[in-house]
Amino acid sequence: MPEEGLSLERWANFYLIASTAAATLIGLLFILITLAAEKRPKDVTKVGLYLTPTVVYFGSVLLLAALLTFPNQSRFTAALCVCGLGSLGLLYSVSMVARKEKFLQRSDAIQYVVYPLAAYGVLVWGGLLLDHMAQRGLTLVAVGMVALIAVAVRNSWGIAVDVVSSPQKDR
Repeated sequence: MPEEGLSLERWANFYLIASTAAATLIGLLFILITLAAEKRPKDVTKVGLYLTPTVVYFGSVLLLAALLTFPNQSRFTAALCVCGLGSLGLLYSVSMVARKEKFLQRSDAIQYVVYPLAAYGVLVWGGLLLDHMAQRGLTLVAVGMVALIAVAVRNSWGIAVDVVSSPQKDR
């Protein structure tokens, strides 16, 4: 059975759930930032290193879900949106290696660089497949989005545990 259209409407519930989860978790991250700033004011400089990428991952999912729900999306425009956002994510992930601030542990570099690189790579791969095999491409896009949410949730959890378990430092 040939695919005549993108059938993005079949994915509408997925995009709704993914974007809602991402937006809600971004809101919770802002609460976490506030708590971290109150409890550990001298460590606020680490926000850029640990919290900003997590917001970027959630924001990427939110933006991609919004872009893919535009009405009358063609295969070309959908592929352009996915590949564009995936490519920007790849560049952002690579830029994390060149930062002045370094990660405290090697496992942090894996969580903040390697896993997101893989997730954004899957997004680009899915975007490239959209033109030839739309449903397979959209499935890979969904896998990339879920991977970004999973990485961001794991990173958020690690940050929350660190903030809660560390003693309050003097202001």
